Amino acid sequence: MVRGGKRARGRCYAFTPVFFGANNKGRPAIGRAGCVRRAVNDKENNMLGKSLIGALATAAALWFAIDAAAAFDDSKYPNLRGQWVRARIPVPGGGQAPFDPTKPVGRGQQAPLTPEYQKIFEANLAEQATGGQGNWQGGRCLPVGMPGVMNLYRAMEIVITPEITYFLIDHIRGTMRRIYTDGRDWPAQIEPGFDGYSLGKWIDEDGDGKYDVLEIETRALRLPRAYDPSGLPFHADGNTVVKERMYLDKTKPDTLYNEMTVFDNALTRPWTVKKTYSREGGAQPTWIEDVCAEGQALITVGKDEYFLSGDGYLMPSKKDQEPPNLKYFKQLSK
Repeated sequence: MVRGGKRARGRCYAFTPVFFGANNKGRPAIGRAGCVRRAVNDKENNMLGKSLIGALATAAALWFAIDAAAAFDDSKYPNLRGQWVRARIPVPGGGQAPFDPTKPVGRGQQAPLTPEYQKIFEANLAEQATGGQGNWQGGRCLPVGMPGVMNLYRAMEIVITPEITYFLIDHIRGTMRRIYTDGRDWPAQIEPGFDGYSLGKWIDEDGDGKYDVLEIETRALRLPRAYDPSGLPFHADGNTVVKERMYLDKTKPDTLYNEMTVFDNALTRPWTVKKTYSREGGAQPTWIEDVCAEGQALITVGKDEYFLSGDGYLMPSKKDQEPPNLKYFKQLSK
């Protein structure tokens, strides 16, 4: 028998829970290990209370862990294990992973921009034509953010749990999108982030008892962001909403589709594209770490970008670019 203090006069007022294994429902069976007599003094009583609270907390944690594990049936979900990369779809003009993979990068995307934001996009293209980065923040080692990160400039891993589905993408930083699938509502206040806040829902479309589709809605996206390296802009109000519908090809289980629709006030209408991902690398794929700051040759000073030469000196990134302001450096006399 386990006692919670010295035996003393008085009535029996509590029992210490002890686990004897699991019952027929897969939950821990709790038995009474023995009567706990009233402690002799307040000090022992406080120690006893803390011991009881700790034991009960441990019991509750184990109970819920076993219950959650029993409730999660992995076979109900699609097999999304492995390494997912963007499918290389040949398009005229090519380009580095455009937002719409079926169209050329830049103007060839035919983005439904408002006249105001078309002008902003054209100014961005002119900046890039001189060697600048324009609206694309990836060159500055800033996170690409949603929805550009789903262009998959690096491989993606998908991890499914009962309450959250994770998208892990090691590009520029360790991106970890959390897709909450536990039925929660939108928080009253959300701190904006590059990857935003995402709620999702698993759907069994064909009624066979297994989930086929993951629907996602993402809000609270932080600026600066662009759709792809061409610098296609988002509205400055930061009210972008992105909806995704992800599912495997029924005849090709190593092909994953992402139907993505962007709602943004810089667009004349919602913009929908279909991305295709391929599973590669087999059962034990090689994962490459991506540290943007390592070997970074683009240096940002104020609003300008310069290149770092091989011998460690700043170089202009654009023709006839002025040097940075040396206001806070002591000027050497010639």
